[in-house]
Amino acid sequence: MSEVTIYHNPRCSKSRQTLELLRARGIEPRVVEYLKTPLAESMLSALLDQLELPVQQLVREQDFRELLLPEPEDEQGWIAALAAHPEIMQRPVVVAGDKARLGRPPENVLEIL
Repeated sequence: MSEVTIYHNPRCSKSRQTLELLRARGIEPRVVEYLKTPLAESMLSALLDQLELPVQQLVREQDFRELLLPEPEDEQGWIAALAAHPEIMQRPVVVAGDKARLGRPPENVLEIL
């Protein structure tokens, strides 16, 4: 199996549950705490391609609204907002090979393992 990476927020219950799900299956993923190490715009673009989701589905709407940010006009604007404010990113995201899944619910990630 290729390396598995989890973009993780240890304060998030779904992120912790997803990490435990991986470990329970004998997978020790590379853990990236994206709040400590924010993703660059190019990495976010690649991640979105792997997720096969529109960028808005990677945004935590309530957190975005609470920051009172102006709504981006296009996909690149949303990606820039995620890069500048990693706390608005949905979590966790698990990458295995060339595929990625959002761990909401945690069982979603099993599709790519």
